Amino acid sequence: MQLKKLAVLCSIALLSSAESALADLTIGVSLSATGPGASLGIPEKNVFALLPTQISGEKVNYVVLDDATDPSVATKNARKLVTEDKVDVLIGSSTTPATVAIAEVANESATPQVTMSPAALPVERNKWVFRSPQQNSVMANAVVQHMKANGVKTLGFIGFSDAYGEDWLTSVTAKAEAAGIKLVATERYARADTSVSGQVLKLVAARPDAILIVGSGSPAALPQTTLIERGYKGQIYQTHAAANQAFLKVAGKSAEGVIMPVGPVVVVDQVPDSHPSKKVGLDLVKKYEAQNGAGSFSSFAGHAFDAYRIIEQAVPVALKTAKPGTPEFRAALRDAIESNKEVVASHGVFNMTAADHFGLDERSHVLVKIDSGAYRVIGK
Repeated sequence: MQLKKLAVLCSIALLSSAESALADLTIGVSLSATGPGASLGIPEKNVFALLPTQISGEKVNYVVLDDATDPSVATKNARKLVTEDKVDVLIGSSTTPATVAIAEVANESATPQVTMSPAALPVERNKWVFRSPQQNSVMANAVVQHMKANGVKTLGFIGFSDAYGEDWLTSVTAKAEAAGIKLVATERYARADTSVSGQVLKLVAARPDAILIVGSGSPAALPQTTLIERGYKGQIYQTHAAANQAFLKVAGKSAEGVIMPVGPVVVVDQVPDSHPSKKVGLDLVKKYEAQNGAGSFSSFAGHAFDAYRIIEQAVPVALKTAKPGTPEFRAALRDAIESNKEVVASHGVFNMTAADHFGLDERSHVLVKIDSGAYRVIGK
């Protein structure tokens, strides 16, 4: 009789434990803490140590993995997170190629994914994938409008030979043409390249009024320093993916005068108090730098926080339908991310729709010029 009673008690305990585990929300993260994308992934990783461990009364478990900036490792990470860790949502990765690899797993497993890179995907592979960074076309528009306003007639381009570089090239080509700006030279380079002398010689020979460099983090400094060494005197533009201390440190004085679009959190002390992201951004920067040192904050930390923010605001809605740990909850979370409105984050305000899984508008960027190694807000 006692053994039977003990068995019943054990069964109840196991059921209670299973129900408790079922209620935990598990967020799986794959980012580039090593490899060419490390200057993006390290600040992103630092953010996950600062995030709350509860959302709407549900315990949150974070499983953070390094994909070493390698799409094949990112795929393995995503499969592990989905099959072994049973995550409710995926975050990642830091770079576009690795992000695209994770997206394959997100779609196969019907698991929502919030990326930290502005990866472009065809419609059929976009259902489960959302982004925290600004869409490249939005940032390209800001850059081209500045070029037009400042008399640029001819443009040179050098960018990563991957999905990030190609998406920017597509966006800027169309917008430059519409603005009456002619693209006179197009060059590419790999993230791990150690020299771009050949490409830069061709760009300088074309004598464009301005050159756009499409890179990220420290690898974006290679064309920058080479152009200055080769005597290029025109205006150089960079993208928001170069907005971090690694780029500034490696590029050094050669970065002086560079113009780029950045999220408001990068220069949060310079944006007006009326900006919706001001309060959120100030709080994030304060917490981040208290943990990691003064001046350590970068744009990429903001993308990681915003990915969390998108999920945080969707969880209460999804919980009305199902509990974490179930396919029903993952589907409800996806739907909530897509339908939530005016989600205020550090880089802007998200309004996702079925047709737009970026969700950021003109409030998501300001133009800055690098002056004495710091970002200074400029007008359009």
